Amino acid sequence: MSAADEDKKTKSPAQLIDARISELGDWRGETLARVRELIKKADPDVVEEWKWRGVPVWEHDGQICTGESYKTVVKLTFAKGASLKDPNGLFNSSLDGNVRRAIDISEGERIDEAAFTALIREAVALNESKR
Repeated sequence: MSAADEDKKTKSPAQLIDARISELGDWRGETLARVRELIKKADPDVVEEWKWRGVPVWEHDGQICTGESYKTVVKLTFAKGASLKDPNGLFNSSLDGNVRRAIDISEGERIDEAAFTALIREAVALNESKR
């Protein structure tokens, strides 16, 4: 069993996300930490998960979004993004699908925190309505 597999068994999802943020050690880690903070502030009852070989996932009565880190972007994919209103145009990726929508954040970009918080709350409300 690899060290990464051992970590998954012994560490909580929150600890694994902490480790990913530290491991990135650059603007991507800072960005992931900031959106994580905004998600937790928007929904204090959010549940953090660690799925698909190392992807942070935030859930509340179903998946809200994932936080993937790539070389040039931090991608926040909303599981039911196509069903969410996005009056501020935060979604800028995966726009052609019938279900998901994503927000790609590049180095130096700042997310509209009020609009992002509203989007998180709307995603939670949608999940709660589908219980």
